[in-house]
Order: sequence, then structure tokens, then C-alpha cells
Amino acid sequence: MARITQLTVSTPSRPGVLARICSTLAGAGVNLSGICAAEVGGRGKIRMVVSDPGKAKKALADAKIRSGEEPALLLTLEDRPGTVAQIAQRLAAARINIKCAYATTPAGAGGSAQIVVVVANLDKAERALG
Repeated sequence: MARITQLTVSTPSRPGVLARICSTLAGAGVNLSGICAAEVGGRGKIRMVVSDPGKAKKALADAKIRSGEEPALLLTLEDRPGTVAQIAQRLAAARINIKCAYATTPAGAGGSAQIVVVVANLDKAERALG
């Protein structure tokens, strides 16, 4: 389990916005290792884990794209049914609300998966997950 920084961008939901954000990061040499994009009520919310948060924030600011950041946990889990359920149950038992979660897994069965989890209290979540 590692603490990481997740970048967030709130934007109008329209064609080309995600392309512009990703192109801006690529032009700055920033790699995406995780991304979650969703629309709620006509607004887009993009959450990203990147190779260099500072460089990414500067590139986005230079492109007039407002971004924020929030701490998150990066968990490496066994890639099998029920692993995310176990994590969610442990956090629920500790009365920790999950604000956001997204995961990546390798192609094929087995191996490990990574999940980004954003919670209000990282210290408490780390204790709950041991």
C-alpha cells in the first residue's frame, strides 16, 4: 500500500476535453498510470494518477486547465474474484467512506491488480487495511 497523489479536473462534458487534457500531459512528457472519467449532470470529472504530479499540474495550468489534487492509496492486490470486496468490507467495518475507486488489471487471468482508493482519512484507512 502506498500513498499517492491523484489529480482531478472538473470540466464541461463535451467532445475533445479528455483528448485535450491527455494531449497536454503527453506533450509535457507525463505518463498516465490510472484514469477515471465520468459525467454527472453535464459536468465531467476526471481523476488521474500520473508519473509526475507537479509537472502535470504545471502543464495543465499552462494550458489554462484548472486542476486539483488529493491524496489517495494505491493498493496492489491479488487478481481474483472477491479481493476488492474484501477491501471495501474492511473499510466499511472501520466506518470509512470510499469517495472514489478505480482499478487496473493485467490482461489474462491471475497476477496482481492495482486499485486507487480515495477516502477522507488516509491514516484510518491504512490502519483498517493493515
